[in-house]
Amino acid sequence: MRIRTVVALAGALVLSLVSGCARGGVAGSSGNTVTYWLWDANQLPAYQACAKDFEKENPGLKVSITQMGWGDYWTKLTASFIAGTQPDVFTDHIQKFGQFADLKVLEPLDDLGINPSDYQKGLADNWIAQDGHRYGAPKDWDTVALFYNRKMTTAAGLTPEQINNLNWNPKDGGTFEKTVAHLTIDRNGKRGDEPGFDKHDVKVYGLASGGAGDGDGQTTWSPFTGSAGWRYTDKERWSTKYQYDSKTFQSVVKWYFDLAKKGYLAPQTDYSEGANPANAQLASGKAAMAFDGAWMISTYYGYENLKIGTAFTPVGPTGRRATMMNGLADSVTKNAHNKQGALKWVKYLSSDACQKTVGSYGIVFPATPDGTRAAVAAYKKKGIDVTAFTEPVADKRDFTTFTYPITNYAADVYALMHPAMQDVYNGAAVSGLDKTNSQINLILSQ
Repeated sequence: MRIRTVVALAGALVLSLVSGCARGGVAGSSGNTVTYWLWDANQLPAYQACAKDFEKENPGLKVSITQMGWGDYWTKLTASFIAGTQPDVFTDHIQKFGQFADLKVLEPLDDLGINPSDYQKGLADNWIAQDGHRYGAPKDWDTVALFYNRKMTTAAGLTPEQINNLNWNPKDGGTFEKTVAHLTIDRNGKRGDEPGFDKHDVKVYGLASGGAGDGDGQTTWSPFTGSAGWRYTDKERWSTKYQYDSKTFQSVVKWYFDLAKKGYLAPQTDYSEGANPANAQLASGKAAMAFDGAWMISTYYGYENLKIGTAFTPVGPTGRRATMMNGLADSVTKNAHNKQGALKWVKYLSSDACQKTVGSYGIVFPATPDGTRAAVAAYKKKGIDVTAFTEPVADKRDFTTFTYPITNYAADVYALMHPAMQDVYNGAAVSGLDKTNSQINLILSQ
């Protein structure tokens, strides 16, 4: 997963108090070794290949890569800053870097010569903090699309063309809601759009649960709020005003979570990041469709005896489709034990050479256009069509892309929105988000 906050406010406070005096590197590391942390096991082989090439170009330098799970990653990274055992370089998330930059635990990358035009549009600019310094070198990007079980859609009489051309609105749900209802089947074999359907005894849900979405809804409600014309904040970056009190936002999320009331969307109790995420619900036959990110392509298509298709997000009231376009970066720690080696490694990681190598593994879409093309070719070789993910970036006429919300106090936003959105999923009035939004904006205004 790429979208969850784990740095608590108390932890950030402790970090701010001690980060200035933390020194040293990872225990046992030598002066010619660059330590690098990442969380995605699927990407590990690709970056090991980059490290091998980097070492050939830089005799005497070695790269030591540590991979750990998403949850452990951020907990251990935060602890490492406090203990002075931080890595030289780590994979950074757009949600985190602002806080880390404010706490002065990151090294500015202004002198690396990063040219925004060398990368997919918008990626490089996202890593410039409020102080005007760059703290991340573009690494990759992702969008969201609709995965579906082709056997189930065929049995329901739905063609790929129909699924790829769905529309929605918050009043009656459009063809998207009709499709989700038709794919839903109760224990007696009744579909969600048939008389006698029992919403209390569902065997197959039309749409898998991706959780309540917290404050970003990346793989849940964001394609709908985005195509309704709503944005998280009143300006693109570093705003102090979230807009969860917007009537547009509230009408969209009410419609979305009402799908669960109708029995079409799997209940929140079916979702668990560790044990039963959306992809597992599809794999088990519990759900027919799921919104998910490009980083999950290989996972969905890797299931045996499961034929997967992908489709664009539905057309919304604005007449356009929408998807979040998120991106990761590599950051250097302020107290890196091998800072010069770390800077060289990050420059190589952001280069076309490394990004084409990563792309050739067909796991993610690297940030450079050539890296992306290499990834598309690699997926094609595997028999996977990734158009649903790449077209939104290439076609600005019919698609709206928007970035992950970039503000300060991301941990506080999560802490407030996580329970608030869970309440909405479970039937609470969306008007309760007015109070939550006021609390968030009060924090951001400090």
